[in-house]
Amino acid sequence: MHNHSDASAVGAEGAGVTEAPCGKDGGGVSTSFSVTLAEGLTLECGAHIAPLDIAYCAYGTLSPKRDNVILVCHALTGDQYVAETHPVTGKPGWWNRAVGPGNAIDTDRFYVICVNVLGGCMGSSGPKTLRGNGEPWGTDFPPITIRDMVFAQARLLDYLGIGRLFAAIGGSMGGMQVLQWVASFPERVGAAMPIATAPFHSAQNIAFNEVSRQAICGDPDWRGGRYWAHGTIPAKGLAVARMMAHITYLSEEALTQKFGRRTRRDAVPSHDAASKGTSLFGEIFEVESYLRHQGSSFVRRFDANSYLTITRALDYFDLSADYDGDLSAPFRNCATRFCIISFTSDWLFPTSQSRLLARALNKAGVNVSFVEIESDRGHDAFLLDEPDLERTMRGFINGAAEQAGLGGRHAS
Repeated sequence: MHNHSDASAVGAEGAGVTEAPCGKDGGGVSTSFSVTLAEGLTLECGAHIAPLDIAYCAYGTLSPKRDNVILVCHALTGDQYVAETHPVTGKPGWWNRAVGPGNAIDTDRFYVICVNVLGGCMGSSGPKTLRGNGEPWGTDFPPITIRDMVFAQARLLDYLGIGRLFAAIGGSMGGMQVLQWVASFPERVGAAMPIATAPFHSAQNIAFNEVSRQAICGDPDWRGGRYWAHGTIPAKGLAVARMMAHITYLSEEALTQKFGRRTRRDAVPSHDAASKGTSLFGEIFEVESYLRHQGSSFVRRFDANSYLTITRALDYFDLSADYDGDLSAPFRNCATRFCIISFTSDWLFPTSQSRLLARALNKAGVNVSFVEIESDRGHDAFLLDEPDLERTMRGFINGAAEQAGLGGRHAS
């Protein structure tokens, strides 16, 4: 059973909180919350955002000692609705196969929090947030970093009276947040599980992001980023950006297995179609139809300015940048227990980057285990039904819980 009352009672001075129920999913009660912190947050770039809005979902029961908290960090196009029906799309939570009663991240045992990142568009402060003049921030929203996202989450935990996380877990950009959490607050994270991620964004990844950003900014409805003032959204550009990114989340094997070169029955080129000018650029192949569907559905739930803001935060990310390239330096004297997971067919965040991270942690004397999982599903494998991933997650979490002295499931 969800129990948030104890946590919300411990508020910071000058902070206001509003709460709204989100309904039921997976047999348990889940609730979304929005916290407004009047004191705000100073970003790495020097700008100060005040007030600071933080939207999140929470599941399970907070233990009396507040020692059973797992923070799940979401990826680029994710949000806080990790284990319940999404209020905009109506689709299941993006990681409900991992988070829930009896799952690897067991909400009968742990208090699980997932926060909409700073810069997001589902309630946390970002380009969509209204300013004092009644208009959204838009492109005036200051540049943010993964560190800024983590510091916003830390402010939320401070507000909730949660001093230490039992574990921080996340994949892709979520994994970057996990790494930044340990680098910034090693004493506040007992266990860390970065999945399908890297300690820095590669030049190739930055290049893919730039193509996506240019697609958005090249849309006639972009309007210099003030599209809301014209009653439009850069839908075509944002859809292309999503299509571009989605290709990088898959593998060649996954695309071949799912679509191959199969064509749609109603779209095979013919002489008659050619005479009408419809033969070359319609949805001929099934993979084209799939990508266009991904693009169009994404446009309905994500803000273009948020996409630009968050992809740039990804590009900035480099844990060793402040340490003359020494990746082990941020983790020296760190007592956090790590489990790093990668997938063989992930070419967006390849295993080589996870190995680099594991070697750096070993050099720093950190307790780290590393698992490469055989999968042909590419980067998105961490979101899919992968039995080896489930076993690895469950084993690590149970082992860390035993080491931390956490007993069995908490009573409802």
